[in-house]
Amino acid sequence: MAKYSFGIDVGGTTVKMGLFNAEGEVLDKWEIVTRTENGGENVLPDIAKAILDKMEEKSIAKEDVAGVGIGVPGPVDSKGLVHKCANLGWGFVKLNEELGALLGGIPVRGGNDANVAALGEMWKGGGQGFNSIVVVTLGTGVGGGIIVDGEILTGANGAGGEIGHIHVEDDETEICGCGNCGCLEQYSSATGVVRVANRILAKNQKPTVLKADTMTCKDVWDAVKEGDEVAIEVAEQFGLYLGKALASIACVVNPEAFVIGGGVSKAGDILLEYIKKNYTPYVFHASRDVKFTLATLGNDAGIYGAAKLVLSDV
Repeated sequence: MAKYSFGIDVGGTTVKMGLFNAEGEVLDKWEIVTRTENGGENVLPDIAKAILDKMEEKSIAKEDVAGVGIGVPGPVDSKGLVHKCANLGWGFVKLNEELGALLGGIPVRGGNDANVAALGEMWKGGGQGFNSIVVVTLGTGVGGGIIVDGEILTGANGAGGEIGHIHVEDDETEICGCGNCGCLEQYSSATGVVRVANRILAKNQKPTVLKADTMTCKDVWDAVKEGDEVAIEVAEQFGLYLGKALASIACVVNPEAFVIGGGVSKAGDILLEYIKKNYTPYVFHASRDVKFTLATLGNDAGIYGAAKLVLSDV
């Protein structure tokens, strides 16, 4: 039985890398720079070199490596084909095949970074104990990953789990980063919370500690905890959009749990309260008792999930 696996999480600035044993314990973690120039031609060779160097450093033989799992910021289908990855400068890339060749035949299994992070949370994080979960990452945008019966739901071309681009508001005029209007991301991300708060402040005369143009998402949630009426109104809108969206998702995939992560989740349990109160009235009765938890792996979710991609096969 193979003794090790590698988990790789590719970001636009850095590549996070982890060496794991067969039980899923991380033995070493490090990062390398993501070199995206010239269409990202150096990304996979740099990753391969870093892995082979680590194997030499640790005296690890190829036959002792179960494989390399890798998450990238773009759609990846079940065959490991990347159809486009703008953050890396990639067009079509045969991810599993190309990285495997650079590694001298070590098995490689790739996936979308958000989906892979969801797998990590189910395995070793906030989704432990469940087999079907939806992970929602609330950061600058809103991302997600869906795991059904222990398997990532990738969709036809790897774009499954794009939770942030569920349409939730018909009257929106500002354009989302995806080119549409009224996406969930525009209201429930960190930037979305600030957008909603500024809109409410522009129409509201109630006293508040929130200050237009300088506030952050953290400021809003800190004010909610202090009972600030305007901040609570923002939280209600946040919860309404997100709660309804998750109710719709539950009707399709019937998860055991929703795991909430990303920078916004640092607000803690109060965040879950506003989501749950706006989820329950709209969800199909069979999914009403779903659990809500907070993600626990933080920035390591991607490397854990990537390692699990290959450990699931051994």
